[in-house]
Amino acid sequence: MKNEQPGYAAYLLRLWYEDGAVCWRATLENVHTGEQTGFANLEKLFAFLRQRAEDNSPEETRSSI
Repeated sequence: MKNEQPGYAAYLLRLWYEDGAVCWRATLENVHTGEQTGFANLEKLFAFLRQRAEDNSPEETRSSI
């Protein structure tokens, strides 16, 4: 997530449920870069967001974990 401030991220989230599917699908678009990432289910979306939050958190926050 280059060109972003530590401790800040902005995404556009799109969610949809396809006919015959057993779970929600999702796409995140990074509003700074336009990069889009697709997810087959919500668990993968949440894992991605958790990882990005950990990678982008300020040092003092990470040291307290």
